[in-house]
Amino acid sequence: MGDPSGIGPEILAKALDKLRGLADFVVIGDGGVINKLKNKTRNSQKFILIDLKNVEIKKFKFGKISPEYVKAAYEYLKKAADLLKYKQIDCLVTCPVSKEAINLSGIKNFYGQTEFLAKSFKVKDAVMMLLNDRLKFSLLTRHTPLAQVPRQLKRRRIAKTIEITYASLEKLFSIKNPRLVVCGLNPHASDNGLIGNEENRIIKPELENLKKKYKFLYGPLSSDVAILKAYQKQFDCVIAMYHDQALIPLKLSSQYTGINITLGLPFVRTSPLHGTAFDLAGRNCADPRGLIEAIKLACRCTSSLKKN
Repeated sequence: MGDPSGIGPEILAKALDKLRGLADFVVIGDGGVINKLKNKTRNSQKFILIDLKNVEIKKFKFGKISPEYVKAAYEYLKKAADLLKYKQIDCLVTCPVSKEAINLSGIKNFYGQTEFLAKSFKVKDAVMMLLNDRLKFSLLTRHTPLAQVPRQLKRRRIAKTIEITYASLEKLFSIKNPRLVVCGLNPHASDNGLIGNEENRIIKPELENLKKKYKFLYGPLSSDVAILKAYQKQFDCVIAMYHDQALIPLKLSSQYTGINITLGLPFVRTSPLHGTAFDLAGRNCADPRGLIEAIKLACRCTSSLKKN
């Protein structure tokens, strides 16, 4: 369900109502919150509800940033992790949580759902892939302040991101011999060292080494060129250096179909590519299309994973 006071409960109810017969759904959350929705699902889609009853319903309000609600969302996630470990569910789709609220919650070592799942399953090199119906991006760095991105550009990180992305495109998306392009960090991919030195010092040497293993690996290219060529279907996935290098073209090219998928986990985990939208919560106006696409992708990728 994600943060119970965000739009997660509403888009969840709306999405399940439109996805009849797609899967056997298990909802982990709070039944009292679902009952407070203005327009609940018409029960045309049956689902199992694991009701943790961890929200004080008498005082509950949609749209409120609260440490209590983050703790509730954290408990939903812990329950989901337990079900995955014991093979009681096949895959996981998470609704949004608020990083601002996480910061206020006081829960130690909880930085976000991606990081929690990677730690829970002892995955050192999880990769965040962001995609829509036109583009796929794997992020070299995730929620990193821009000033710190150059310091996090390590050759090992580049190699692991490409390795995990390549394997995931084959196993989850059934793409044979994926074509990957790596963006430069600096404008014009530095113009051979005229605008910054990260390309010549770190990115190019590692890519030259990796090109011996991966036949269709290109870059570093200027990010505008790389993304345009990927949009034109010349590449299957773009390796982006930082968060907004991927998010801006994704949202411009398809505002409502953005999805986040965590690569490198032993199961499929997806989420919609938007936040908690506290300003919309409880008003029955939240758009469920991102969650619908995240659920569909989770089902497709899990089916592909089982075949491999």
